[in-house]
Amino acid sequence: MQQLPIFIDLFGFGRRTFSVHTGVKLPAKRKTRQTAPTLSLSHFQFVSFGFWGWLILSTTKTLFRNMEVKSQESSISSAILKDSFEIEEATIKEIQTAFKQNKLTSKQLVEYYLDAIEKLNPTLSAVIEVNPDAQNQAAEADRDRNLPGGCSCGLHGIPVMLKDNISTKDKLNTTAGSFALLGSVVPRDSGVVNLLRKAGAIILGKAGLTQWAKYRSLCMPDGWSARGGYVKNPYGLSMDPGGSSTGSAVCVAANLVTVSLGTETSGSIIVPCNLNGVVGIKPTLGLTSRAGVIPITVRQDTVGPIGRTVSDAVYLLDEIVGYDPRDEITKEATQYIPRGGYKKCLKKDGLNGKRLGSLWYFFKDRCNYAPQVRETFEGLFSVMSQNGAVLLDGLDFPNLETIMNPKESGELLAFKYEFKRDLNVYLSNLLESPIQSLADAITFNEKHAVQEKLTEFGQDLFIESERTSLPNSEYTNAVNKLVNLSEQGFETYMKNNNLDAMVAPEDSATSILGVGGYPGIVIPAGFKPDGLPFGIMFGGLKGSDAALIEIAYALEQLTKARKPPKL
Repeated sequence: MQQLPIFIDLFGFGRRTFSVHTGVKLPAKRKTRQTAPTLSLSHFQFVSFGFWGWLILSTTKTLFRNMEVKSQESSISSAILKDSFEIEEATIKEIQTAFKQNKLTSKQLVEYYLDAIEKLNPTLSAVIEVNPDAQNQAAEADRDRNLPGGCSCGLHGIPVMLKDNISTKDKLNTTAGSFALLGSVVPRDSGVVNLLRKAGAIILGKAGLTQWAKYRSLCMPDGWSARGGYVKNPYGLSMDPGGSSTGSAVCVAANLVTVSLGTETSGSIIVPCNLNGVVGIKPTLGLTSRAGVIPITVRQDTVGPIGRTVSDAVYLLDEIVGYDPRDEITKEATQYIPRGGYKKCLKKDGLNGKRLGSLWYFFKDRCNYAPQVRETFEGLFSVMSQNGAVLLDGLDFPNLETIMNPKESGELLAFKYEFKRDLNVYLSNLLESPIQSLADAITFNEKHAVQEKLTEFGQDLFIESERTSLPNSEYTNAVNKLVNLSEQGFETYMKNNNLDAMVAPEDSATSILGVGGYPGIVIPAGFKPDGLPFGIMFGGLKGSDAALIEIAYALEQLTKARKPPKL
């Protein structure tokens, strides 16, 4: 659904390779050996082919390197999987059990997803790049698992897709979907990727997204980037896929990967997960590191997990939380991590005794829901009540309408100042980059207007941000206003009514969570008359992630609303 705030789907701030704009064509069937194809210059139409053409050609060759697959082995793997284990929709726990029982290997799992990407990505455009080292990582995971004391737990040997604004120090690019950062060299893995590697996860690739996490232009459509093209909703190719973590949600929804990471500033995980029938968690600000993530604003940006089930999202969350000295805000947030991790919050009786403040009264008429959607939400409220939750509807929520409007709240004004400041810091830390500042990015777009669709979408947000300077009293006042609105609004609402969580339809309350750094989770709830999925979201005060997981998991187990798309 389209929400009240203009910026409801910001980052908080989406095939084997990027084939949309380079002329790369993968064969209908995978061959024994893939080689880099010849690129067509007409697909670039750069002002000068020169360096940029060489860079993209080199990148494409790199992506195809190490992609040898023995066709006979692939056929055997497919037969084994068909007879013993069904990968589609399998949970992490089920996959780990299959590993232990020798019904599945990580190499077979990766091969399954690579085949699915090759088959479906030309239509969905959910993946920008596949990691050429993914198969090697899978083979290493299989070897480690078979050693004495080898691990078949957590994320070990599990493929993870990353939003293309999360840095990796490997053969993958990190570009926020823009050619302006193609070929840039990061100094190290991002904080969350470092933890994933330690956990033994396999980095499968980079997912498409709304370019620059939807902070280049107000006119930028959900899921579009210059490098990746348009990410499509697997439930209906003409339906809104949401953003900006579009590809991260679509990859999981379409079974192109087990789990993924997205980023959120104000809705960018919750929104696409709601529209693509998957689970998304926006953690408390600081629970996960933002070091090495292309920013909109460090005041609100967070990294969060996406899965087909609450348990899968939680398995991923457990591996990426914790203190990172490169992101000091994570130090304070460690107090919120429960001993033993968040997996212990996966309780079927998690609704029992929870006090939930419902915002249904505020959104039900504003959002013009179809009768069957209304019935679904009201049915869910009944299920929650029947299972021990106390639902309180119509409670006073101070400043709600102001918080929901990013212009009135000051959120947009704060972003304008923060984006230039924080992006320039990120760019200054790159070892190599075609651009060194926001001003350079603006110039790059002007020089490569066709590839970056400058005429169609513009770069108004870039230009407005570049005109700012700090310190500035206008900015300080805007941030102070946001703090006061959160404290006197959401925190007063929660504390005065002794609430464990807020519940709202779809992705409607993401602005509330974004401006205050509060956690949220969305789970599948049902389908609209046109077949588009929709979800139900929960939010709470800082550190209430555990309670939100208990609530969401319990409701998920009672409803089992997710159904995979028919592709």
